[in-house]
Amino acid sequence: MEKWPIGVFTSVDAGLGVKLEVAHDLGVPTIQIHAPHQATRTQASADAFLKRIGSYNIQLTAVFGGFEGESYADIPTVLRTVGLVPPETRVARTQEMKEIADFAKLLGCKVVALHIGFVPHDTASPLYKQILDVARDVCDHCAKNGQALHLETGQESAEGLLRFIGDVKRNNLFINFDPANMILYGTGEPIAALKKVGKFVRSIHCKDGKWAKNPGQEWGQEVALGEGDVGMENYLRTLKEIGYSGPLTIEREISHEPERQKAEIGKAIKLLTELKVKIG
Repeated sequence: MEKWPIGVFTSVDAGLGVKLEVAHDLGVPTIQIHAPHQATRTQASADAFLKRIGSYNIQLTAVFGGFEGESYADIPTVLRTVGLVPPETRVARTQEMKEIADFAKLLGCKVVALHIGFVPHDTASPLYKQILDVARDVCDHCAKNGQALHLETGQESAEGLLRFIGDVKRNNLFINFDPANMILYGTGEPIAALKKVGKFVRSIHCKDGKWAKNPGQEWGQEVALGEGDVGMENYLRTLKEIGYSGPLTIEREISHEPERQKAEIGKAIKLLTELKVKIG
């Protein structure tokens, strides 16, 4: 694979991401995909999907887990509903995450990823220890499939994420770095965070955002790539600095405006292509 192939975050029948046809129309060579509904995580579905992306000449680089009932409406809602942290849904979602990893194996994909949820800051709390056990459980299942598990950034500071990865103690646990999420959640300046966690970064999102007036209390604003506070040239230069050469996966979540979404992703592809030439 070439250095920094451009990609886009996609979906088939569930969750976030643009439809596969949009990725094809835009001519990107790689995709990450949000796992489809449980009923369609079958061998037949996997075969059909692989045939489609094969005909599009697209390579799958990661399968993301997501769950019914998750909402990114605001920070308190994320805290209550997202990932494997909420106790009411933890057992069922942990099992589903393993099933998603098994589906990713059917797709021949060695990377499974998710937002694990808000990891407690108090490392002595029982909840923190429970989340460590959950992360180890999922990592061990992925390891049996020959897969790595990538945690998407956002809910934790760089320091908190490093501490958590260190405490999980599994050699197949890495990071999917999303710079905009650091801004949206108010958890840290993204470029400084990327430098701190760089050795664990194995996949990334290219997404942009603007800081809220009260970061960490109010939700920041997601905007088109290049129009926010990340600084895309600085971001790519830092990716080069940490030795990251994998896909540049664009994520733009405005599914209610599909034409605008496609147009903005198209502009993002143009921007990243120009920056790739500039930075080398």
